[in-house]
Amino acid sequence: MKSAQEDEYLEFVAARARALYRSAYVLAAGDAHLAEDLVQETLGRVYVHWKRVARADEPAAYAQTVLVRTFLSLRRRRSSAERPTGSLPDSAEAGPDTALRLTLLDALGRLPPRDRAVLLLRYWEDRSIEETAHMLKLSSSAVRSQGTRALGRVRALLGDSLSDLVPH
Repeated sequence: MKSAQEDEYLEFVAARARALYRSAYVLAAGDAHLAEDLVQETLGRVYVHWKRVARADEPAAYAQTVLVRTFLSLRRRRSSAERPTGSLPDSAEAGPDTALRLTLLDALGRLPPRDRAVLLLRYWEDRSIEETAHMLKLSSSAVRSQGTRALGRVRALLGDSLSDLVPH
């Protein structure tokens, strides 16, 4: 890559890496290591096609699409050598909404990957139905129905526990 293109790519990474990580963290249901891997894989794929990506209307949307598709692709692969463990070496930083955040991440983690991706794009990233449909290669009606079902599943998983966690 030429120096000007490299500089442009590095500026893009500096501006978007944090937002990509936040999205990856939600997709990975709170698994920080998987989120880091997803962001690294996404940025690598964006780098390979940077010349084309830089000319796109919204390089950030392109990177977000790559992130979601990378996540879904990873979840489809059954032969992955990595296996989750029951314990995490890192501990969460305590804060005012830690219990709420962990409860929501746990509920999202119980959803199928595509449902999680729909909820992330529609409600976390505030994408339109059409944008979400395009990013996931679904029809708009599929995004609407899948989003409605996924929200229903999250509500069922949370039950009454959410009202106990929200400050009054």
